[in-house]
Amino acid sequence: MEEQGALRRVATLVAGGVAPAEIFSAVAAEVGQVLRADHTNLVRFEPDDTATVVGYWSDPGCRQIMPPLGGRWPIEAPSVTALVRGTARPARMTDADYARSTSAIGIWARIHRIRCVVGFPVMVEGRLWGAMNLYSQIEPQPGVTEDRMSEFVQLVGMAIANAQNHSDLLASRARVVAAADESRRRLERDLHDGAQQELVALALKLRTAEGSVPPGLCGLKEQLADVIRELSGILGHLQEVSSGTVPAILTSTGLRPALRSLARRCPIPVDLDVRVSGRLPDPIEVAVYHAVAEALSNTARYAHASAAGVSVAADDRAVRLSVRDDGVGGAAPGEGIGLVGLKDRVEALGGGMRIISPDGGGTALLVDIPWR
Repeated sequence: MEEQGALRRVATLVAGGVAPAEIFSAVAAEVGQVLRADHTNLVRFEPDDTATVVGYWSDPGCRQIMPPLGGRWPIEAPSVTALVRGTARPARMTDADYARSTSAIGIWARIHRIRCVVGFPVMVEGRLWGAMNLYSQIEPQPGVTEDRMSEFVQLVGMAIANAQNHSDLLASRARVVAAADESRRRLERDLHDGAQQELVALALKLRTAEGSVPPGLCGLKEQLADVIRELSGILGHLQEVSSGTVPAILTSTGLRPALRSLARRCPIPVDLDVRVSGRLPDPIEVAVYHAVAEALSNTARYAHASAAGVSVAADDRAVRLSVRDDGVGGAAPGEGIGLVGLKDRVEALGGGMRIISPDGGGTALLVDIPWR
């Protein structure tokens, strides 16, 4: 029952997506308590033939002898760590095995009178990742100890795999967002340098033709005027499409002027507070700009608000954005393609986004993006 309770606690952490470092410490403690060890540690095998300590536990009644987190041991034979890495199978050694060992771990075991060390491989998606080690003054029962360790170690492997998959997903999403931003910038340049310039030139030619129409051909002159108006409308729509990508004011002058431009264009008063020193990385500036643009657009369309407030602050760890209004509230976080795309963009940068919108209490969009 004690073991099953320990396994449930660890499994709950794994299922909850808790950071691997917390799971490593929890597993080291649970294994040590269930198997009545003096000390336990979890190590990660490195390419340079060392093992990094990523989690450890010591019985409260024992003197603390474990190396610090992040400390590295050379993987030298004879040692349990070397056996586990060489065979990807459980291994154990006793004080008799360590008696003549000249390895760093062997000398350490003799100094601290460790009678038995049991190691179990940690596998992540079929690859050897590291080892779970148990240190005891009393030699634990062979076979049974390794079997009981295996269930905990499987959970460690699942936690590491989950974290790696999550990290890979974030990296993939970041690459997709960066590629999409670059495509939009290229589209903006192409529109500005190509179609827009050609339409402007055509409009000028038509105006010249309109001005040269003889006085007696009023009908022709009106037709040319209509064509010019339609052409001006097309040019205006094209400019809107172009400016809807990444605005030149953002890339050239930074976040503060770009947000000031958004606030001026909003049909309701916007109180703007930008506490950012210098330029931020391009992906973060673009994400903040799009977040403010989307939030203010939704406020103007649906919130029935009389005012809005935008606050952006950056410290040495993160950028925090808040867009609030005094409207009717009731906004659903999952509504709208714009909000879904914005959430993907923020999460691709490792950040988070929340919407707080109680009925009658206005709406707040909160974005937090780490940047260092």
